[in-house]
Amino acid sequence: MEYRYLGNSGFKVPALGFGAGTFGGKGPLFSAWGNTDIEEAKRLIDICLEAGVNLFDTADVYSDGASESILGAALKGRREQAIISTKLTLRAGDGPNDVGASRHHLISGVERALKRLGTDYIDLLQLHHFDAMTPVESVMSTLDDLVRIGKVRYLGASNFSGWQLMKSQAAADKHGYSRFVANQTYYSLIGRDYEWELMPFGLDQGVGAVVWSPLGWGRLTGKIRRGQPLPEGSRLHDTASFAPPVDEERLYRVVDALDAVAAETGKRVPQVALNWLLQRPTVSTVLIGARNEQQLRQNLEAVGWNLSREQVAQLDAASAVTPPYPYYPYWNGQFAERNPPAV
Repeated sequence: MEYRYLGNSGFKVPALGFGAGTFGGKGPLFSAWGNTDIEEAKRLIDICLEAGVNLFDTADVYSDGASESILGAALKGRREQAIISTKLTLRAGDGPNDVGASRHHLISGVERALKRLGTDYIDLLQLHHFDAMTPVESVMSTLDDLVRIGKVRYLGASNFSGWQLMKSQAAADKHGYSRFVANQTYYSLIGRDYEWELMPFGLDQGVGAVVWSPLGWGRLTGKIRRGQPLPEGSRLHDTASFAPPVDEERLYRVVDALDAVAAETGKRVPQVALNWLLQRPTVSTVLIGARNEQQLRQNLEAVGWNLSREQVAQLDAASAVTPPYPYYPYWNGQFAERNPPAV
């Protein structure tokens, strides 16, 4: 397994991490993802650790906390072998303060997560969304306190915009607080919005991408084809309304390119899609999910080889879209050509 730095933290993580969203199976969304119990979770974690995949990502809202509990139970006795990543700030209860990034919720949320996970520290704590009602100075101060007392080791964010991330980093720099080193973000061949603003931010600020849904919410598994009905076992039947949107024609264009590259390399479509991501700038780790051992072993084969430049270019072309304003004039170089920099 290849290990990469998590942003500018000096801490290394595996190129592939395991997403534990399939653990628990509670609620309409997570039951469609999977319903892995403790015994099956132990088996999947065994396979991961044998392959060098030691980062396991979860969240307090995954199956109402059951994902964290099952992950903790499955890691019992081998906590020191694992990197645990979890998230909070989404609503995790019925109370008025059971949501957001207030000092109250961050501290109490971490305490509950530690109890469910059966550990006394979290390797990577990420804010699941930006809380506009809590001042960023308060948020970063509380996170810094959690780092200083040893309950959290590294900090990250998820689903933030560029300005929200930069404002948080600026507050941390101003007051000497711990900074974000990770950005858990949606990124795939059919979801390249990360490249417009968040990737340049990551390059500038030393923040590594922790990629979620690298197969485009199950659309790049190789089972979805032009002119064919959605496969019977696809989770999209139940979860399409939660999925990041994608134009169907673009999806099929990308799948066609994946098919062609897969045929050239002798790899499976998902392995090609994952390998493309692993060659992108700022990507520290790509989170793979699996409902069973077969899926996991297939996804693990996305490492140990690289697509050629020509194959990467072929996938780039098939998945390309025009960036939104104000990025598109710079993306194709038109503005720079018409307005050369002053000297």
